[in-house]
Amino acid sequence: MTPELTVLALAALLQGIQFALMAIPANLELGPGKTMSPRDASRLGKPLVEQVSDKTARLFRALNNHFEGLILFTIAVVVITLSDKGTGFSAICAWTYLVARVLYVPAYYFGLTPWRSIIWFVGFTSTMLMIVSALI
Repeated sequence: MTPELTVLALAALLQGIQFALMAIPANLELGPGKTMSPRDASRLGKPLVEQVSDKTARLFRALNNHFEGLILFTIAVVVITLSDKGTGFSAICAWTYLVARVLYVPAYYFGLTPWRSIIWFVGFTSTMLMIVSALI
């Protein structure tokens, strides 16, 4: 397995961990009546993310943000892998993305401004650099 694919697999596992980090406190705060419901607006009044504590809501947003970042990172890994353009540079970019995503969760949870945004930018830039390197 290439380093980029290894990091993609680890990033997917991170997504699962982030889901658990969000779901456990959300279920404790909201109770099964809400979390197991069909979540219709007429029943809930407002989205679940607006009914939890600030820190749990941050975990919701961090999870959604990783879904968005993971889409682009997956594209980068697929482009690198299928074009056989994997290099030491693309591997470093992939690992940098993963480290940034791991650091992003506590940075968001604890509201570390501006670090959360800087960490996000590092991960995003790493992903874009992977794609650009495949085109060169």
